Amino acid sequence: MRRIDHPLLSPSLGAARQLSSFHFGEAGRGEKVYIQAALHADELPGMLVAWQLKQRFAALEAAGRLNGEIVLVPMANPIGLDQTLLGYQLGRFEQGSGLNFNRHYPALADSVYAVVRTALGNDAAANVRLIRAELSHQLAELPVKNELASLRHTLHGLACDADVVLDLHCDARAALHLYTGTPLWPQCEPLARYLGAHATLLATESGDNPFDEACSQLWWQLAERAAADGLTVPIPPACLAVTVELRGQASVHPTLAERDADAIVAFLIHRGVIGGEVPPLPELLHPATPLAGSETLAAPHPGVVSFRVEPGATVTAGQPLVDIVDPLDDRVTTLASQYGGVVYAQENRHYATTGMELAKIATATAFKTGKLLSA
Repeated sequence: MRRIDHPLLSPSLGAARQLSSFHFGEAGRGEKVYIQAALHADELPGMLVAWQLKQRFAALEAAGRLNGEIVLVPMANPIGLDQTLLGYQLGRFEQGSGLNFNRHYPALADSVYAVVRTALGNDAAANVRLIRAELSHQLAELPVKNELASLRHTLHGLACDADVVLDLHCDARAALHLYTGTPLWPQCEPLARYLGAHATLLATESGDNPFDEACSQLWWQLAERAAADGLTVPIPPACLAVTVELRGQASVHPTLAERDADAIVAFLIHRGVIGGEVPPLPELLHPATPLAGSETLAAPHPGVVSFRVEPGATVTAGQPLVDIVDPLDDRVTTLASQYGGVVYAQENRHYATTGMELAKIATATAFKTGKLLSA
């Protein structure tokens, strides 16, 4: 194991932060896997899973079982981790700008394509190497103007040439679920099985360029540009990038962390990055569904929130899911799913303001357009 500390651009006199990455295996041998946790710094289940993975990867490296390179960033956001207000841990938005730490990563498909277009050939592996080299070069040349930009720049630079990118998050109150690109579902399905995902939400573009799409989306965009130019060159979806939502914010428990770490190791054995007997694939709990089919239930008026089902429940169209009770005017509104599906996330606060999002259901019906992610 090798540790590298990456200094971030200092925001103020007397202030300096760093990001730490841990490197296992041999660079350039086999596939590269990049795993990070707590990019939203108030989402801590992933940090505990990452610590479990750190112990496992060190032991596997010592045993000679790593067939590739693994880069682990157990704490991906030192800026957000330092944002505590009146005793409450924040960490989703950078306080100076109000920007989401998991949005607005560089989109470089056009600039990369402009350089590599004439050099692309019939060898898919050679095309992947060419594209990764140019992507790494262009990322390294991007200007870094502030601390937030330096954090994004460092994380993206560590992950941009990886074959597998796992970004460990959680929701407020949730069942384990995944987000990934539509073209990546065949590669992602074993991970969904090992982790026991209750939902996998697919999109080719979810909006505002989150970290996972910054790593993966470029590949199908390049393939589309080549096809539009009449080029018959193979450009595979060479980066399986997945946002892994490890249940809810309160799901910080050693048993869950051990289970999730074991599942990720099993997936990496299945993929061949770790040597050993491949664990049997568990049953797929639920098929993948479009992110455009994620149904959100929002409060039409303020009141006390009472959920009728738990995260992970399969519900039918019209089934009552949540009550909003106004104890002053005796209004009681019951919300139901229009389509039916799997309740994969709920709000963890029990007082709703008007318009507040309370629950999300993964449905098979794609009915949304535009930006598909919340703020």
